[in-house]
Amino acid sequence: MALEIITDIASLRARLAQERNIALVPTMGNLHAGHIHLVRLALQQAPCVVTSIFVNPLQFGANEDLDNYPRTLDADCEKLAAAGAQIVFAPSVSEMYPVAQTMCVTSPPIANELCGAARPGHFDGVATVVMKLFNIVQPQTAIFGKKDFQQLFIIRELVRQFNLPINIVAGDTQREDSGLALSSRNGYLSNAQKQEAQRLHRTLQLIVDNVQQGNHDYAAIEAQSSQYLTQLGWIVDYISIRSALTLMPANAEDKELVVLAAARQGKTRLIDNIEFTLS
Repeated sequence: MALEIITDIASLRARLAQERNIALVPTMGNLHAGHIHLVRLALQQAPCVVTSIFVNPLQFGANEDLDNYPRTLDADCEKLAAAGAQIVFAPSVSEMYPVAQTMCVTSPPIANELCGAARPGHFDGVATVVMKLFNIVQPQTAIFGKKDFQQLFIIRELVRQFNLPINIVAGDTQREDSGLALSSRNGYLSNAQKQEAQRLHRTLQLIVDNVQQGNHDYAAIEAQSSQYLTQLGWIVDYISIRSALTLMPANAEDKELVVLAAARQGKTRLIDNIEFTLS
């Protein structure tokens, strides 16, 4: 079956009108193996899979890389066709936002912490475009990656609080052999920076080992880990041990945990996380 590329909402709705079980994979394009993993996961969930490719201006701040964000639609479609995807929805900005988007989804307070602290309004932009995509596609299932753990948490809240009949499926973070999480932004790294970038995941793994061995002074662990990376030339936004269930700072009662980090190599901001359980 040939890959269908649809660029307008009316045509997509007409194409999907007879489908009874749809899975949606929202992306901003510049696809890598992590995205393709999500598409393959979607193909296990539903016979009809829609992959959206849209660089959403609402989620970029004033000094972020919207204009420079890689747009690689032809290459993306080749990868999707090879993976067995059926439909690509690749709208223009004017198709998604024919008028100024003055009505937006306001995210919960957790959106102002972690990545949201450095990117004010980012998650409102994410939640708004995802709500629009949900309304356009009307999927039964939507697939999101665990690498963007805070985003995944907020999307699950969106679905829960708005009573949306959509099952959110989380795809595991895909990594290079070095442990570096796959990301579209890895392409911005020089060879030396990419070598150093492996350290972020290794640092998180050391934190997990430390906590599982009984060290529950989370604030000290976070501070020491941030200092360690800073001394090696990283610019650390945060390293934080949180409840995986609530995303609140972890306390002694929490058993399902996640350690999250955001830090920069040069101008490239990298994020990663590891979920773990205390017995």
